[in-house]
Amino acid sequence: MNNNEKTSTSEVRDSTAAFEEALAKKDDSKYVLRLYVAGMGPKSIQAIDNIKRIFEEYVPGKYQLEVIDIYQNPVFAKDGQIVAAPTLIKELPPPLRKLIGSMSDTDRVLVGMDLKSRKDKE
Repeated sequence: MNNNEKTSTSEVRDSTAAFEEALAKKDDSKYVLRLYVAGMGPKSIQAIDNIKRIFEEYVPGKYQLEVIDIYQNPVFAKDGQIVAAPTLIKELPPPLRKLIGSMSDTDRVLVGMDLKSRKDKE
């Protein structure tokens, strides 16, 4: 076995260990969310309340929610490619996810934000 093969095997072990460590830390990861709303009307308030309720129930203290009013900050709607409001975007942990609507269907939010698998929904 030459040095290149030893290095390769070592790198594989190191990357496997790093992957396993990342999986173990996944439970400690914080959800970074952006909720785009259009003004502070009833639909916007309902969406904010629904997201807070769902995340407090399923991952209490492990989420960060930023509410962005696209009426007050229209440039954020363009930058975030927001076509409807309310829109929830999960920035972290990957992958990025987007949901549109009042967020009143708890199962839809859980599946859409990767807090619950589709199989669990059935």
